[in-house]
Amino acid sequence: MIDQETIQRIMDAARIEEVIGDFVSLKKRGANHIGCCPFHNEKTPSFYVSPSKGIFKCFGCGEAGDVVKFLMKHEHYTYPEALRWLADKYHIEIKEEEQTEEEKQRQTERDGLFHVSEFAQKYFADLLYNDEMGRAVGLSYFHGRGLSDEVIKRFGLGYCLDEWSNFTDHALKNGYSLQVLEKTGLTIVKEDTGKQYDRFRGRVMFPIYSISGRVLGFSGRVLTSEKQAAKYVNSPDSDIYNKSRILYGLYQARAAIAKADKCYLVEGNVDVISMHQSGVENTVASCGTSLTVEQIRLIKRYTQNVTVLYDGDKAGVKAALRAIDLLFAEGMHVRLVLFPDDEDPDSYAQKYGSTQLQEFLATHEDNFIMYKTRVLLDGVKDDPIRKAELVSETARSIALVTDMLERSEYIRQCSHLLRVSEDVLSTAVARAIGSARQKVAEQTAGSGGQAADGVEQAAGTEEQKPDAERIAVGTNAAPPPEVERHLVQLLLNYGNESVSQTVTAEDGTQQTTSYTVAQIIVNELKNEQLSFAHPLCQRVLEQCTLMVEMVGRVDTARFIDSNDDALRTFCATVMMDTYSLCEDSWRKKGIYPPKIEDALLQDVGDSLNTFKSLRLAQMIAERRERLIGASEEEQGQLLSEIKYYSDILRQLGQALGMVIARRLD
Repeated sequence: MIDQETIQRIMDAARIEEVIGDFVSLKKRGANHIGCCPFHNEKTPSFYVSPSKGIFKCFGCGEAGDVVKFLMKHEHYTYPEALRWLADKYHIEIKEEEQTEEEKQRQTERDGLFHVSEFAQKYFADLLYNDEMGRAVGLSYFHGRGLSDEVIKRFGLGYCLDEWSNFTDHALKNGYSLQVLEKTGLTIVKEDTGKQYDRFRGRVMFPIYSISGRVLGFSGRVLTSEKQAAKYVNSPDSDIYNKSRILYGLYQARAAIAKADKCYLVEGNVDVISMHQSGVENTVASCGTSLTVEQIRLIKRYTQNVTVLYDGDKAGVKAALRAIDLLFAEGMHVRLVLFPDDEDPDSYAQKYGSTQLQEFLATHEDNFIMYKTRVLLDGVKDDPIRKAELVSETARSIALVTDMLERSEYIRQCSHLLRVSEDVLSTAVARAIGSARQKVAEQTAGSGGQAADGVEQAAGTEEQKPDAERIAVGTNAAPPPEVERHLVQLLLNYGNESVSQTVTAEDGTQQTTSYTVAQIIVNELKNEQLSFAHPLCQRVLEQCTLMVEMVGRVDTARFIDSNDDALRTFCATVMMDTYSLCEDSWRKKGIYPPKIEDALLQDVGDSLNTFKSLRLAQMIAERRERLIGASEEEQGQLLSEIKYYSDILRQLGQALGMVIARRLD
């Protein structure tokens, strides 16, 4: 177990915008950073990161927390694993306390898979350059494909010797268990004989990395011409590797994708590496599978613009057409580049060089739907039935486009290409959208109200974002009253700020007293015996009251680290100020906008008085209702209370600069 002193050093060193920036493309907006949420599918960024507060918050799905919570959610780390990842990133030595046996076992199992995968990558890479067979077979293959030593090392390529159990024996000698080797898929154990052998023997090795750069698995290419041997063999799914959720080359490409705001999607591993070597570093490939929704969403974290690069043969065209529905359904802007027959990105780059490759990509991008329509149109000729089918097929593709303006432009262009009126195609598109919505309704009815993921987007509807504060307390719960929310915001954001007030005594002398914002709010509400109506606001107030009374300050980390998802989400929501002025821009114009810190005392006083006013107004309204049907004696008492509360309310109104009518009827 990591000791508390080390945990504190890790948390002090970690910069949340740097860590999250390794996984999500963030743009600075005022004091915060903003990007598309990695935890749910969205088109408009609603994911905020606050460096000053050390928290993240998505106002779409409600996810919130600190840097450790982000890593636990995003990378599926345990708490100690997240801390170790941060310690490694910021070069902090970890001091550990004694762990329980259960904690040791849980940590060891997952760590073991990562460690043996990283051990294997280093071993295969070492064989490639330092073993005679590795150089003669593996390295000569890569050099023969035109790959430089620099790019070979950048992608961590290697070679597994063509021997029965060379790697397995080496790993066992270095202390790795056969169980861990088998779980990663590096070693295969025959059930009948118990004999063990290397899965990747005699293959060149392509390690597959997570977004954070950890080795998750491998893809191995055979170099012999044996018909019974699969050309490529991938690691089987494990606790750390799932091929449908990983993109080959994304770790090396993510920064380039975010910078270019575009991703090139190719078919093979060598295609990715050749593109990188040719200067087109914003390139990735699916890991031995057809393109999946999860892989598209990985790309979407960095850009919504995808250019698909496929071979120009029939198989390449077919693969390109398969990808269209998924890409458009996820709200991506898709273009297509088809290479000449018998060419792919790798062969084209090797034949013509990086400059001509980049020129070819820039000049041969095609509209994906238009291309699909032209391909299908070639087989229609003058057959009216097949043309009607083509119109319907094109309409179904256009219906997947979520942007209305983009959809309208597709209708205009495709109607011209198909030689049908825009009205005809528009009607077909509307019918396709209606059909998709009907399927959503049927699926929702059959799944207790939960629509199938991505189907609403396929129907061309806008994504609906739930209110984060409703999520915190339940779907049907109301958000807190604004004044309660603001007082909680003052407690969490400025609770430990000191404010001073100068008071003139009866003898004319002046005395200055200082209090923290939390002390003022807590003591004022306690003295007036007032509480918040909203349950989460009241829980924050109660905890802040205890903190102020016991240690004299508010520890916001307790709220952000809370295991109570509702409380953590709510606190992150009110702490995150999504509307901040860009002060540098205003200062250049000679305008110096005031900061909330400059008027904290007034803000606290006004907020407390507003809260009291609202409570007094409620008390007055309650007593007026009780007048109906009350006895003469009770009416006198109620009218007296109404007058008393109304006088206080009027005084508060004057302090706030408000006009409160005196209504005693």
